[in-house]
Amino acid sequence: MKKYVEILSDIEQQINEGRFASGQKLPSVRNAARMYGCSVNTVSRAYMELEKRHAIYSIAQSGYYVVEKPGSRHNATECKTIDFSASSPDPSLFPYLDFQHCLNKALDTYKYDLFTCGDATGLETLRHTLVSHLAGDQVFAKANQVIVMSGIQPALEILAKMPFPNENSTILVEQPSYDIFLRFLEAERIPVIGIARTASGIDLRELEEKFRQGKIKFFYTMSRYHSPLGTSYSVDERKRIARLASKYDVYVVEDDYMADLGEEPGSDPIYAYDHTSHVVYLKSFSKIIFPGLRLGAAVLPETLLETYLEHKGYADTSQLSQGALEVYIKNGMYERHKRKIASQYALRIQMLNDAVQRHNDAGLLEITKVQFGVYVQFKLPQTVNLERLIERLAARGILVLSGKRFYLSDFLEREKFLRISIARAQQEQIEEGVKGIIEEVRRGRNQTG
Repeated sequence: MKKYVEILSDIEQQINEGRFASGQKLPSVRNAARMYGCSVNTVSRAYMELEKRHAIYSIAQSGYYVVEKPGSRHNATECKTIDFSASSPDPSLFPYLDFQHCLNKALDTYKYDLFTCGDATGLETLRHTLVSHLAGDQVFAKANQVIVMSGIQPALEILAKMPFPNENSTILVEQPSYDIFLRFLEAERIPVIGIARTASGIDLRELEEKFRQGKIKFFYTMSRYHSPLGTSYSVDERKRIARLASKYDVYVVEDDYMADLGEEPGSDPIYAYDHTSHVVYLKSFSKIIFPGLRLGAAVLPETLLETYLEHKGYADTSQLSQGALEVYIKNGMYERHKRKIASQYALRIQMLNDAVQRHNDAGLLEITKVQFGVYVQFKLPQTVNLERLIERLAARGILVLSGKRFYLSDFLEREKFLRISIARAQQEQIEEGVKGIIEEVRRGRNQTG
């Protein structure tokens, strides 16, 4: 990495973390050169780039200052609500100015081409860029296998409705799982059955039995950073799922929407172990950049491509957004932002784990310690009334989600839990929030007893 890029990244991080506050004067070019051990020209180049990104501004004969962001005078601690319910990224981490630059660059590069409806498969140059990008996650595919989508949900709906080469009709889903997809399957009366997944994993013998006898079209799974559990399959589990899919001609739809939020050892997706083209790989960019982007990618086996595109039918994503994403990935901004948001979330998860260790001394909650992602399962005593608990927490300004919503309506083997998300929980609120949850669980247990 070039020295000026290191300086630029370091100053941006200090601004984002509040060490350089809005309106604060930065070190002079000469002082910064001494600090970073480089020439004044290198620092000047970094400052000029920061000025282009509207992160800082210069005043003649005075120096450089941090741009004041809207609402920056209102400290996050002034917000009394502790939000453990939201799954979308923290707005304070959105790369507004970087992506604005990419939008402008895309307009300059592609001009009027971005204002057409485009192709149903997505912008061709973006798909080629995604081939290289996905290869970094051990997802190797040809450009024609990569379909750009307006998020993962539309891809799931197409896959659920279209016929598969194995001619099976039943969809197998983990329980618990992605609630919006579950509600879609039930509303559309699509044949669906569940298999229990807990923080400890999945019963692979039961999975094999369902693959063997259940006439399963595909198995929908979140192999990494599962919602709502927060856990990931082991390498052995991923390999065995891939082998079972091949053995019984069952497809796997792997929703890897949180793929960029951690660096666990052996974190390759199931797709990396698929040797018979039985895995559909789905990736979202909205969870890392910002929800309004509404862009994702589906990587399909060639045996499914024609049918999938027939059901998709038309382009459903903005050409301008696709062009901007291509620029964002190619110039290294995505990788830099990925590291930034992953480190922020990892810090929050660690703070949550530390708070649980301090306050859960009586073992009221069963909590699997996760290090990456955004979700943690708080498993509750059976004697606690879940609905009343959530109401009492809301009255205290602590927002959480019930685990009930993440199950099929007729699935009986349910665990009683809260899904805790650290995506929007501010660092200074986590300790108070965890303490409040444990206090209310203790109160609910005592009242029931």
